[in-house]
Amino acid sequence: MTERDVVIVDAVRSPVGKRNGELAAMQSINLLGDVQQALFDRTGIDPADVGQVIGGCVSQVGMQTMNVARNAWLAAGLPLEVGATTVDNQCGSSQQATSLAYAMIKAGVVDSAVSCGVEVMSRVKMGSSIPQEPDVGVPVNKRYWDHYEWTSQFEGAERIAEQWDITRADTDALGLRSQQLAATAWAEDRFATQIVPIEAPVLDDEGNDTGRTHTVTRDGGLRDTTLAGLEKLKTVGRENAIHTAGSASQISDGAGAVLLMTAEKAAELDLTPLARIIDVCNVGSDPVLMLTGPIFATRKLLADNGLSMDDIDVVEINEAFASVVLAWEKELSPDMAGVNPNGGAIALGHPLGATGSILITKAVHELHRAGKEYAIVTMCCGGGLGTGTLIQRL
Repeated sequence: MTERDVVIVDAVRSPVGKRNGELAAMQSINLLGDVQQALFDRTGIDPADVGQVIGGCVSQVGMQTMNVARNAWLAAGLPLEVGATTVDNQCGSSQQATSLAYAMIKAGVVDSAVSCGVEVMSRVKMGSSIPQEPDVGVPVNKRYWDHYEWTSQFEGAERIAEQWDITRADTDALGLRSQQLAATAWAEDRFATQIVPIEAPVLDDEGNDTGRTHTVTRDGGLRDTTLAGLEKLKTVGRENAIHTAGSASQISDGAGAVLLMTAEKAAELDLTPLARIIDVCNVGSDPVLMLTGPIFATRKLLADNGLSMDDIDVVEINEAFASVVLAWEKELSPDMAGVNPNGGAIALGHPLGATGSILITKAVHELHRAGKEYAIVTMCCGGGLGTGTLIQRL
């Protein structure tokens, strides 16, 4: 490695809470602050050594507005001198936050950074950042429509299925696979090295705070699922759809954080890095299909670094919808044994702006658990984007 190689010293995540479940009463800055603080509890480094904090969050309204990454840092009692920024790259927000942190370190702006993300979707609903007040306008207008049809992610997922000849049986099978792999991962305690226990408020049956807390240590979205059970679920989104609640990502609550620095800085602090970030990307894709970005992000990372899919041991691709993963599989021809080996968002959940940092955390720890070398993390994002991170275990 060279001195300015960017390494991951640690990566952590909260358990992912199911909608209105284990983490539903959490304040977003408390949840994010807990995982930020965990990086320093685990590594022993002085948080004042961090050059920058970059966080991701999609629904930046209410308790997630006014720079949630900064507010979480301050609420955790971390040094006020460290600057922070919150970005919105839709579902890929915290993965893009990691890419921006990587770029700042690589360019010599800072020697270390924390990338992170949070979303408490139980309280801050998806779409809540689109205001109802007419004076502030809408996210897209006629000029946009002159160029592109405005579609939902549900519609994009169904059109992907049509274009790549993906059937209801295919999506059900992927949904079952996700649940089975996640159940195995928890049964074998594969997430032990990455989970930060969270003290969360306990609500009564009416949703009121009881003043008590409970410790959340396990992902809440896992279901006892069979193929027969999945086949009985109703489709959602539109007529003639193939996706169901069993083949799409779950609405969830969660947070993740990654500590990055130069290889030289890690050596100075006598830290043993977990991995090296080789390359990152954020590419555009068709905003009508919307969710094909991982295909192009993966191709770019491979081409730019002289690699093929045969070189990649682990892939964490967000299971926003089953068709996203299945279309990517048809285009890239990976060994599926290494793809989401511990389950994906269908089983574990997708807390929007947190998911990128959670997937990076999962990938880094899985490389070490399985003794593998290379991983790719990739996500589809609203508006037609694909984020990508290429990681090498150290």
